[in-house]
This record gives sequence, structure tokens and C-alpha cells, in this order.
Amino acid sequence: MTEETVHTLVAKQFGPRAAAYVASVVHAQGEDLDELAALARAHKFGRALDLGCGGGHVGFMLAPHVGEIVAYDLSEAMLAAVVAEAKARGISNLTALQGAVELLPFADASFDFVATRYSAHHWRGVPRALSEARRVLKPNGRAMFMDVVAPEAPLLDTFLQTVELLRDPSHVRDYSVREWTAMLQRAGFVPSEAVRRRVRLDFATWIQRMRTPKLQADAILALMAQMAAEVGAHFEIEADGSFTIDTMSVLAG
Repeated sequence: MTEETVHTLVAKQFGPRAAAYVASVVHAQGEDLDELAALARAHKFGRALDLGCGGGHVGFMLAPHVGEIVAYDLSEAMLAAVVAEAKARGISNLTALQGAVELLPFADASFDFVATRYSAHHWRGVPRALSEARRVLKPNGRAMFMDVVAPEAPLLDTFLQTVELLRDPSHVRDYSVREWTAMLQRAGFVPSEAVRRRVRLDFATWIQRMRTPKLQADAILALMAQMAAEVGAHFEIEADGSFTIDTMSVLAG
């Protein structure tokens, strides 16, 4: 599959679901967003970039504490929803721009702060995107990377990637913390130790948000029912299919 095709698939998947992601409780709150807000309050960054902004929650959180926030995403429909929500919230320092993270349309050293949250597992080329993020970040700038992370155990990793792909064919990969650390270092970042968290996903809401076809939703439930006990224990799989995933946030400079 070509890079252009992957980008088209991501935009196709998320465009019609823009409103759902703006309204998503899972995306609108969390300890990682609180961490992000505290960082922004402390540093008062001048210009910030939200890579793969999705429903815009990083931008909404940063806006009161930065001079300007640029929301950047593949989906024009998602960006339109973010701009509309920003207007409804009275946020005047947020601008939106459409494009791919692997080739950013910004000059070198354009931003004081770069952030991304729950987006990188859809990126076609994470190493390339991270190099671009480093390029547009000022030499003394800061960056925060937040995403779902895969367990190191192959069985658990395989299960996670499988259910993610069944739910959403634009999924590429949830990387492990070890993989993230290595990719950040290769891109020229100096990452701090990852802060690990656990997030519970309500199955019905998780499926509805992506409008996953019933055939694939049933396949996920069937897979959950047949998996080894250690999978059920790690992901805390519940009777209705709700489960718990691992996430991380990494601050880097």
C-alpha cells in the first residue's frame, strides 16, 4: 500500500467521525492532558503545534497557556470540527492546517512546543514524522508524545494490534515504550522517562465512535472470548468486551 493510499484511508475513516472525536470523553480528559496543561502553564510557550490533532483536545487544553496553537491533521472535516468547537469555546488563538505529519509545511525552528496525542499509531512513517517534528522545533523547544503503547510480550502485542485493526482499518501500529524511545533518539530528541498509564475503554462507545461494522465488532468479541487467560488478565477484558489499554506520555527536548 502506498503512503498516499494510507493517508487517504486515514482521512476517509476519520472525516465522517469528526464530531464523535470532538465529543469523545476518552479523548477530552485524562491525566496526560492534565500533565500537558501543567507544562504549558509553567513554560508559557509562544507557538505550539498539535500533530494529528484529531478532535482538537490538545489544542483546546493548550490554548489558554500559549501564544498560538496550530492544529494540524490529515482530515479537513476533522479540522473544520475543531475550528467550530474552538469558536464555540471562545478560543481565538487556534489556527488549523491540513497535511501529513511526514512532511510538515513549516520552516525550521518554527515552534516552541510540539505535541501529539492518540495519533501516531495511524502514521504511515513515524520515524520520518518525528524527524520533521524535531526539525520544526526550536533548539531549546520541548515536545510531548502521548499514545497507546503495546506490551512487550508478543502475545499481548499481537492481540492489541489485531483488535485495533479490526475496529479501524486505518490503524498502523501501537509501538512499545522501548520502540518509542529508540525512534525519538534517532530523530534527535532527548526523551525523558515515559509516564505510563492505564485507560479503560467502554466497548460499545469505542466501537460506535469509529462506526465499526457489526461483522468486525463481533469478530473482536469472538477473539476476546477465545484468548488465553493472560490476555484477559492484562487487558482486564470484561463480559461486555470493555477492556483496558496501556498508554504513555514522553516529554522530550
